[in-house]
Amino acid sequence: MLQQAFLSDQAAPANPVPQQALLTDDSAAILRFAVEALKAGVSAALVTLVAIRGGAARALGAQMVVREDGLYCGFVSGGCVEAAVAHEAMAVIACGRDRQVMYGEGSPWFDIVLPCGGGITLSIHKLRGARPLLDVLNLLAQRQPAGLRYFPQSQRLQSDASLIRTGWHNDFFATGYHPCTRTIVFGRSIEAQVTASLAQAAGYDVHLCEALDPQAAGQIDAHTAVLLLWHDLNRELPVLQAALTARPFYIGALGSQRTHARRVQKLSELGWRDTDIARIKAPIGLFPKARDASSLALSVLADVAAARLSLAEDG
Repeated sequence: MLQQAFLSDQAAPANPVPQQALLTDDSAAILRFAVEALKAGVSAALVTLVAIRGGAARALGAQMVVREDGLYCGFVSGGCVEAAVAHEAMAVIACGRDRQVMYGEGSPWFDIVLPCGGGITLSIHKLRGARPLLDVLNLLAQRQPAGLRYFPQSQRLQSDASLIRTGWHNDFFATGYHPCTRTIVFGRSIEAQVTASLAQAAGYDVHLCEALDPQAAGQIDAHTAVLLLWHDLNRELPVLQAALTARPFYIGALGSQRTHARRVQKLSELGWRDTDIARIKAPIGLFPKARDASSLALSVLADVAAARLSLAEDG
């Protein structure tokens, strides 16, 4: 009997060990990971960063998803607590009761110290269904902002078809999501090609165009950066006017201050107001006098990323 019991224990599956399944911090990819798990009949938990004390490696609302088998993706810190969080999430999945955990400053776990010296609070929610996540993913696919509302008292998750600011709102925590940043690069030059390649590597939705056409004009929306990397002011004008009408979050144009002065004059002659023209970043980029294509691409995309981050924080 003792030997039989021993053999039974040996045959029992070991506790799953957390393992990172995907190296990503893309919100849509993290939500898709959860949806795919639920569709496969695998339980999962959504972990959300809901409070920060002092400094933190991630912004409020950062998320990760943990499956019952220990596979997880996403980040709520710089990578120093994710495995421990996965253990907590698996416990939540097993017991079915949501919980909050603290790490770093103010945490009961003295052996887990965040490198930034601050503290974070995480909300761990066992997902009861994929519908709220699918709602968010569908809105993002339509290039619309979306949100999730988490109600800790009722342990309920609800989608929000509007732009909602990330943070606590009375009795719920909201996580806001923006569509993927789209970059439309205009130009037939090495600068345009290198910038488009770098933007693609950054995970942006990239379109490289040699001229304005109805399809390109129709792709400009509030979540788009329009980058004019021509050396031809006359070819720029139709694109600039289309962009000023569509109001993307970023418009940048290549050229010196003298070139931009001519650009401003031509747009003024076409009836554009000073406040409209002031939306054009020229010379384009975050740091001046970038002469080679690689440096210019880094300068341009750093400026785009900064503008996008400012937009997300305001939203």
